Amino acid sequence: MKSIPFLSATDLISCIRRKKISSVELLNLYKNRYDRLNPSINAIVYTDFEIALKRAKQADKALAKGTSWGPLHGLPMTIKDSFEVAGMPCTSGSPDLKGYIPTTNAKVVEELLKAGVIIFGKTNVPLFTMDVQSFNKVYGQTNNPWDCSKVPGGSSGGSAAALSAGLTGLEIGSDIGGSIRNPSHFCGIYGHKPTFNIVSLHGHIPPLPGIYPGEYYGDGDIAVAGPMARSAEDLELVLKLIIKPKPFQQISTRIKLPPPRKKNLKDYRIGLWLDDPAFPVDSLVGDCLQAAVDRLSSAGVKISDKRPDIDFTRCYDVYAKLLHATTSMELSDEHFERIQAKLPKLDKNDKSSRALQVRGISLYHRDWLKLDYQRLMMRQKWADFFTEFDVLLCPVFPITAFPHDHTELMDRALQVNGQNRDYEKTAISWAGLTGVSYLPATVAPTGLTKNGLPVGIQIVGPYLEDFTTLRFAKLIKGIVGGFTPPPGFE
Repeated sequence: MKSIPFLSATDLISCIRRKKISSVELLNLYKNRYDRLNPSINAIVYTDFEIALKRAKQADKALAKGTSWGPLHGLPMTIKDSFEVAGMPCTSGSPDLKGYIPTTNAKVVEELLKAGVIIFGKTNVPLFTMDVQSFNKVYGQTNNPWDCSKVPGGSSGGSAAALSAGLTGLEIGSDIGGSIRNPSHFCGIYGHKPTFNIVSLHGHIPPLPGIYPGEYYGDGDIAVAGPMARSAEDLELVLKLIIKPKPFQQISTRIKLPPPRKKNLKDYRIGLWLDDPAFPVDSLVGDCLQAAVDRLSSAGVKISDKRPDIDFTRCYDVYAKLLHATTSMELSDEHFERIQAKLPKLDKNDKSSRALQVRGISLYHRDWLKLDYQRLMMRQKWADFFTEFDVLLCPVFPITAFPHDHTELMDRALQVNGQNRDYEKTAISWAGLTGVSYLPATVAPTGLTKNGLPVGIQIVGPYLEDFTTLRFAKLIKGIVGGFTPPPGFE
């Protein structure tokens, strides 16, 4: 059995309910670990243990009287520093927001508090959550607990590092380009990117605070909020709590997702997409994923090397433009005009990340509608694929955790099989493959590479069938392995 700091949230809550450990004791345990271990990784960047201790004492008193606050009663946890928590700083990595203290909670935070959690701190992010690393000028750099010279991922890098290091009981991430999934992969934990628009992002930065002051909130595009944890059971438990229509829709709308397609692992029909010439996967990652697939096959799981009829290159082009289009709202008018001025100068054959960024930011609405139509065609192809298969297995990220690099984002490169490749395309390609089509995807740990770094597998499911991918992640744990604490943090 894992030591207490590394237990799943589900097991921790069970321990609290059975009075094996009190909420106060668990909070103090995390505080001691924070004091001792957080300095080396800088995952948790703000704490308020005093307020948390008061709530933990109240939780224990309530439990002693036979009163439960909800399914997460008394569980200490942290929150990604892009979600507003009343009374705590929320910077989203921006020096301009260093003094910003929200007076209300993000909707997803409110649901967690209603379920009984105790929030004791915030975890680190990149500037406005737009990188696969996690560093900023407010709080500095977060390190991967498996190797402090490497990144923990981003934008939910602090969340993943804190979970992996046993510094928190649970986390919530956000994801538009893999920001839940790549940190889960890099740090060896579980993460779930929900189906688009079933979990509220109200109270998340970006957009900047105050843009949506009331109940009405824009849909945006692609971005989601979802749970991160040390078990698939935790992901399912939390997802059930945070699925909600927008406040102004709740007068008549309810979201009820279907149950898992299958109960038993051997009944699942599984497709496979482990590599692609357009966006190659490093052999270290590929070998680890193939070994996991081989173990599943040996256990009698039906796996076919089949994938949806989607051109990955074209899919990425659509995704990248839509991604930059939806994030362009955050740009100042001056910044937008500077980028737009570059459009006439682009070579029509230029497919670089810089060119895709300019084209996405400068889209006319007519062009956006054309891209959205192409997305609809891809969504149909995914739907056709899932008439024959229940889930698809694919990589999360082409490489393992890589060294920190604080140079200009568009000037960076990532090494895949010894060759330098475009940073942005490498970083978000496999995340965008599923994200652009609004599909649910669960990341489950599959073990370590030969160089001792974690690898996760991306389990993709049909639209609105989140519980199918979560069920699959639970069922494969005994075959491909689950969460393992990083050395030095036990």
